[in-house]
This record gives sequence, C-alpha cells and structure tokens, in this order.
Amino acid sequence: MRRNNVRSEEEIHQLFEAILSLQTKDECYEFFSDLCTVNEVKTMALRLEVAKQLLEGATYLDIIEETQKGSAIIFRVKNCLKHGRGGFRTILERLNMHGKQQ
Repeated sequence: MRRNNVRSEEEIHQLFEAILSLQTKDECYEFFSDLCTVNEVKTMALRLEVAKQLLEGATYLDIIEETQKGSAIIFRVKNCLKHGRGGFRTILERLNMHGKQQ
C-alpha cells in the first residue's frame, strides 16, 4: 500500500509541475478542459470567488444571494480560510497586486 501512496504523490507532483508550466490563459483553458469537467472548473472558480467575497467581509446571505449556491460551499471555503494553508489568500493577493481581480 505504501507504494501506491508514493506513486500518488509523484502523480500529484507531476500535475502541479504541469500547471506551473502553463504560460497563457489559452493554455490553461486547453489543459483544464482536457483535465476536468466543466462543472469541476466552475466549482473551483466559485470557491475562489467565495474566498474573495469572504475576505472582503461578505456574509453568507450576501454570497448565497449573489452566487445562487448553498451554504455548504461557503462553509468549506470559510473553513479553509480559517484553518487552511493560506492558498486562497496568496492567490487573491497576487491577483489584486496585478490588477487582475474582477
């Protein structure tokens, strides 16, 4: 079983290296459309948007009204913001620094 875990870690590392090698938005669209379903990409995008709104001080009700999604995704993202490793904050700060947040 240990061997499967090592293999899985290598595959994850390879995936992250592949993502880091993408150079344009077009390459991102192409890669993620091959890698994920449309709904998976939309879910990841929604999580990022929810993180942005939470960090800007939006309430659950504000976010539910705007996104038309339930509270489970908001709770999950809020939990990541509180107990996670800071990935959402890092990305949102970088997007904000480069004027790419909409």
